Amino acid sequence: MAKDYFETGLAKRKATLGASYVEKNLAAADALTREFQEAMTGWCWGFGWGDETLDPKTRSLMNLSMIGALGKMHEWEIHCRGAITNGCSFEEIRATVHVIGIYCGVPQALECFRVARKVLQEHDMIPADCR
Repeated sequence: MAKDYFETGLAKRKATLGASYVEKNLAAADALTREFQEAMTGWCWGFGWGDETLDPKTRSLMNLSMIGALGKMHEWEIHCRGAITNGCSFEEIRATVHVIGIYCGVPQALECFRVARKVLQEHDMIPADCR
């Protein structure tokens, strides 16, 4: 994989998920996971997120939709935080969960709402009528 994909990916990953989170993950990588962490950083974040055709906010909303469809709630929570970092609003996150509910089912939407509430509360983004 091209070295520039890794460097681009590392910058994009840190910008969205936070430098400390990314550095912690990379530092924890070992013989089992190091190669995967490096490849994922280059491929997902360098090749994928490095393509400037879509802005980070749009990519974040797409990620929430796809990860929500897969039901990978740990990753959904991480990317919900990243979506906020990338400028997604309360309303945009809520609308994304509506789409997840339509295409993936009510139980999955309820899981996403549960996690979204936690993350939105952490960022003090919950309107008064939702508390």
